[in-house]
Amino acid sequence: MLIANPRSCRASYPEELRGILNIKSAHESGAWLSSWDQISRSATPLWDLPDAAARLGVAQLSLKDESFRSPLGSFKALGAPIALMRLIMRQWHAHGIDPKALVTGQYAQMLSNLTVISATDGNHGKSLAAAARAIGCYCVIVLHANVSIEREEAIAAYGAEIVRIDGNYDESVEYAARLAAKNGWHVVSDTSYEGYETIPRDVMQGYGVIPAEVLAQLNEEHSRPAFTHVFLQGGVGGLAAGVASYLWEHYGAERPTFIVVEPQQADCLYQSAIAGRASKATGSVDSIMAGLACGEASPLAWKILEQCVDYFMTIDDEDAVAAMCALAKGSDRDAPLVVGESGAAGYAGLTTVMKSLELAHATGLGPDSHVLVINTEGATAPSVYRQLVGESAEAVIARQGAWKQRVVQ
Repeated sequence: MLIANPRSCRASYPEELRGILNIKSAHESGAWLSSWDQISRSATPLWDLPDAAARLGVAQLSLKDESFRSPLGSFKALGAPIALMRLIMRQWHAHGIDPKALVTGQYAQMLSNLTVISATDGNHGKSLAAAARAIGCYCVIVLHANVSIEREEAIAAYGAEIVRIDGNYDESVEYAARLAAKNGWHVVSDTSYEGYETIPRDVMQGYGVIPAEVLAQLNEEHSRPAFTHVFLQGGVGGLAAGVASYLWEHYGAERPTFIVVEPQQADCLYQSAIAGRASKATGSVDSIMAGLACGEASPLAWKILEQCVDYFMTIDDEDAVAAMCALAKGSDRDAPLVVGESGAAGYAGLTTVMKSLELAHATGLGPDSHVLVINTEGATAPSVYRQLVGESAEAVIARQGAWKQRVVQ
């Protein structure tokens, strides 16, 4: 399903939103993270997929591949560490903390009694646990019933204490908040709620590193964007807000068309577009796209998305699996790519739109379109990836290496 957002506009980036997310803070986040050994020293790949573009009927298709961002395996490595760093710098503001020294553990003794907590579907919790271990504080992660044991073990490997609850993601968010209040811990969540916006804002600021890299990779200095359309994953809205706000501020009224994609059964942003306010999903919120299986939109992210996202759409789990398989297969001119369940959503959304002449026409997609999609994660649950794609991530990476050698020759 696809719906046009009647509140989207083509004006310059508003000053009131600049106070939430801005290019300056995104660049600052990138500079701070450059000292962390869990972040790649080079930009993540921006793959050109000419065969996929021709097959889908667009002029150009580019895929920003966040599976290369970190050993943590996803774009979440950009958000949780920055939020934790900014939290500490606010709490210990009189100490003149150097953020680059902070993330390398040079303040560990001072922070040994600090405990942070968060609920997660997997990737955010793993990134927070890794950042807490690097900085030297204690981390508690709350997992809901649908988080796999494989993802739990990946988080625990970074030293976090795991708390399991029955129920869904939104219930785990509430439980983490109660534990924090009871024990004097600090919540480092990527979703906002009433009275809790500062840290989710900090998380989203970290995501601005992605579009900053894209523009640098394109040597983009023109007033008109290189892309006509950008497909963004939904979830609570943090990634979409972090990327769209950067490109909106950079291009102003000439920004590209933004389309947000989420699972059919976790349609909180789609429902927000209908209601005109941050809303809850109408489905069971049990998608295989675990990182997008969120039942309630972030009110803070919605402040940005309601003004710049042009279309909201939902896809089925089968669409995501088909996209994973297509990207893993590759072609003569397209590299085989390891794309996780949530990472495939943008590509799946584009594929779904281009199967329908009506949807393609409605969104302005066609043979002159230049499209950007983001792979937000690699095989963060390796056994799930192998089951869905029919081969291991290692096998796809091996074929990618062979493809690179052939292309170079």
